Amino acid sequence: MRTAPVSNRSCQRAFTLIELLVVIAIIAILAALLLPALSKAKVRAQGIQCMNNSRQLSIAWRLYTEDNSDNLPFAVAYDAPEASQAWVQGYIDPTTPGWWGNWDPDRTVRAGCIWPYCGKALGIFHCPADISTALNNFNQSVPRIRSMSMNCWVGGDGDSPPTYMVPIYSGSWVVYRKLSNMLKPGPAMTFVLLDERQDGINDGAFCVSMDGYPNPNTTTLTDYPASYHGGACGFSFADGHSEIHKWRDPRTTPPLGTALKLNVSSPNNQDVIWMQDRSTRQ
Repeated sequence: MRTAPVSNRSCQRAFTLIELLVVIAIIAILAALLLPALSKAKVRAQGIQCMNNSRQLSIAWRLYTEDNSDNLPFAVAYDAPEASQAWVQGYIDPTTPGWWGNWDPDRTVRAGCIWPYCGKALGIFHCPADISTALNNFNQSVPRIRSMSMNCWVGGDGDSPPTYMVPIYSGSWVVYRKLSNMLKPGPAMTFVLLDERQDGINDGAFCVSMDGYPNPNTTTLTDYPASYHGGACGFSFADGHSEIHKWRDPRTTPPLGTALKLNVSSPNNQDVIWMQDRSTRQ
C-alpha cells in the first residue's frame, strides 16, 4: 500500500520566539544607527531652507533700498512718520498670551516697508527650525510670526531721538543709513538679518554692542542669537549671500527655559567678536 506524499507546505516550520526576537533586535540596532543620520539630514535641510528664506528677505531689503534713493529701512522705529520706514512692525512678547505682535501678520510683517517686495511669502520671516508658538485671538496655538531680526547698525533706530538703543550707539560707530555708505567692513562682511533666540526676540532689531572693539576683554551679549541649526545660526549679508554660522562659546547658547538676561558682560567671547567684525566700523 502506497502512502500519500507529504506536502511541502506541511514541512515548513514557523519562526521560533528566539528568532523573532533576534530579528527585532537587528531592526532596532539598524534604526539606532540610522536615526542620528536622519536627524542630521533634517537639521541640514532646515538650514538650507533658513538660508533660502533669509536670502529672499535680503533681496526684498535690497529692492526697497533701490526704489528709495539708496535709503535703508530702519531696523526698528515706532514714532511717526519713521515707523512706516521700518522693515517690520510690532513687538514680540513671549510672556503675553494672545499678544498680537506674536501672531498677527497684518500688523507686523505685512505692515513693514519691505513687505511689497516679499512676494506675499509670510514663511520667509520664520526659520523652519523655530518651533516656538503663540496663542492667537481665538486662543489657538500657532507658530510665532517671526524668527528673524535686523542688525541694529544696518538702518538703525528711526525714533527721534533713538530711545533704548542710545547706549548701543555710543562712540563713533557708523549706523548705515544708505547702502552706498557701507564701505567698511563692506557689503559682503556686513550682516543684515539673523535668527534671534525664541525667548529673547522682541522688536525688529538685534543689538550688537561695539563698546571696546576690538578689545576682546570688553565683549557684551546685548541680544542673543538663535542656535536652531545644531548650535548654529542663519545670517544674510548686504551683498545678498546667506550662511550658517556655528557658535563656539557656550555663553552664547544658554539652555532654553533659563531666565535669559540681556546686556550681559561676556569677556573674550569669540562669537560676539565674530558678530562685531560683521556689523560696523568707526
